[in-house]
Amino acid sequence: RSIVLTLHHHYRVPEILGFRYGYAGVAGKGPEPMRLNPSVVAQIHRQGGTLLGTSRGGHPVEQMLDNLAHLGVRVLFCIGGDGTLKGAAALAEAAKERGQQLGVIGVPKTIDNDLAWVDQSFGFSTAVGEAARTIQAAHNEARGALNGVGIVKLMGRHAGFIAAHASLSSPDVNLCIVPEVPFALEGPGSLLEALGARLSARRHAVIVAAEGCGQDLLGVSESTDRSGNKVLGDVGVFLRDRIKEHFAAERIDVTVKYIDPSYIIRSVPAIPSDSVLCWRLAQSAVHAGMCGKTDMIVGQWHGRYVHVPMSLAIAERKQVDPQGELWASVLESTG
Repeated sequence: RSIVLTLHHHYRVPEILGFRYGYAGVAGKGPEPMRLNPSVVAQIHRQGGTLLGTSRGGHPVEQMLDNLAHLGVRVLFCIGGDGTLKGAAALAEAAKERGQQLGVIGVPKTIDNDLAWVDQSFGFSTAVGEAARTIQAAHNEARGALNGVGIVKLMGRHAGFIAAHASLSSPDVNLCIVPEVPFALEGPGSLLEALGARLSARRHAVIVAAEGCGQDLLGVSESTDRSGNKVLGDVGVFLRDRIKEHFAAERIDVTVKYIDPSYIIRSVPAIPSDSVLCWRLAQSAVHAGMCGKTDMIVGQWHGRYVHVPMSLAIAERKQVDPQGELWASVLESTG
């Protein structure tokens, strides 16, 4: 919506296309592009989800460039996370090599908040807020049963920012596990030992787990999805079952409530702080594209809105620093 309104009102761009279902639409597969104007996007900021749709899977770069040239597209705005921006970088490089006049501008949208050289991507604050509500529900369920255990699995394949921030915003969390910090399931200093001590002292506990943590305990899988991402084992189900097995062997009755709110979190409307960030990023992206920039993303860095070379943004993944202040705060909060 913000991109469309800025293009339409500020630059008087006569035709704006919205490609359906990500790069599949850019490649010319599926429905025709949606003609976008202020009327079409008038109310979408009040809704969750996506107007245009998303998809996974790579598509031939040359095919996408041919379709963009056929449609007369001169600036392409790519809104997404690591996979989307890697595709955008490939498009920008291929367009340069073949001499096609195409600006490619990336806008960081990933609730995992794992893009390098970007303080915060839009969607992250909304995700943390919704996750905190889920954690409160898990706490209520755990507290309502003798030896009640609430487990909440949150998104975060490689980075535990949602889990860490949600745990800080909900001080009822007793154990927070993230991909950046390995943990033992059994033995001294293990998760089960800590959980047993917590139940012995307080008779209830809440565990928050990022989806990418504990993969070494689930067994290594070499399979990948259509976008090339490694298929993860379900750490939430694993923890649920192992906790039940462990305490059954100890002859301790526990009640385990497992909640996976991932797609609920993804689908909610943006909160005001995310809406403001979204507007500012969109305006910066449009101004960059219309003045001839390409192969870059817009981002916020130390409070300023900046242009980041796409190669730099995708060269590494931002993660929680196990020795940093954020993780120290989580450890202090959970005890």
